Amino acid sequence: MTRLLEVTNLTKAYGSDKAADSISFDLAEGTSTALIGPNGAGKTTTLSMLAGLITPTSGSILFRGEPKPDIRASIGYLPQYPKFFPWLTALEFTEMAAVLSGVEKKQALTEAKKTLEFVGLGDAMKKRTGTFSGGMKQRLGLAQAIVHGPELLLLDEPVSALDPVGRRQVMNLLKELQQKTTILYSTHILNDAEEMTDQLLFLRKGVLVENGSLETIREKYANPHILIEFESVGEAERFSAISPWAVTMDKKQVSINAAEEGIGTPEILALLHTESLHIRKLELQTASLEEIFMKVVEE
Repeated sequence: MTRLLEVTNLTKAYGSDKAADSISFDLAEGTSTALIGPNGAGKTTTLSMLAGLITPTSGSILFRGEPKPDIRASIGYLPQYPKFFPWLTALEFTEMAAVLSGVEKKQALTEAKKTLEFVGLGDAMKKRTGTFSGGMKQRLGLAQAIVHGPELLLLDEPVSALDPVGRRQVMNLLKELQQKTTILYSTHILNDAEEMTDQLLFLRKGVLVENGSLETIREKYANPHILIEFESVGEAERFSAISPWAVTMDKKQVSINAAEEGIGTPEILALLHTESLHIRKLELQTASLEEIFMKVVEE
């Protein structure tokens, strides 16, 4: 894959306090990357430096292998809480955003209309933004970020302020955009990260503490356990007594740390068959992304 963005030792310091500390990562063209971390981890600071809104204290940002001081025409940016001129219509605002991002004035109106239709604001494009609901404002914010066809889309918590219906609608839009552009977005909604992410970047106190594909990180932190549910407490107790592996028992359920014991389901099934034990369920469980998040950011 072609590298679109290369970030090396990106740092933002306010006196002795570092909001971002030596952050390094690459973004491949056509991928979707989630920037994950608790409040105060440095997500917004990092996105703001990439968008050119704040100047890094040190470090470098390369776009297609070269420094590019003004990349407004190449990126789209959606802040966590987008603001609008309440007296402008959605169409006027989006057209203005297109012109400011480098679209020729004679083409800007056409692109604005097309983009507003795409984000579901076709019927509201002539309404003043001051009358918009929160969900409509988020859609308009997305429209201004993509109206010029950016190569890189930076989104700061794009669905955190939305109700479940609005969140689902915006997530569907983002999935469509995945096919057209490279996306870097911050989120604390881990289901979103699982749904549309090629790469995860975990931030903690301004430091990048984990970086990799969802599959790689799952494998690293999986901590697989085999859960067995027996027909009766007595059978669970008998299995626990004869098991050659360390087990944890909770009534009818027995859990075995598969990684620590170095076993899989075949060995367990063989013992169950030999001892004529009856079970209701046997499944391999791995750590959820939420559990991984808690482990990574709290270590």
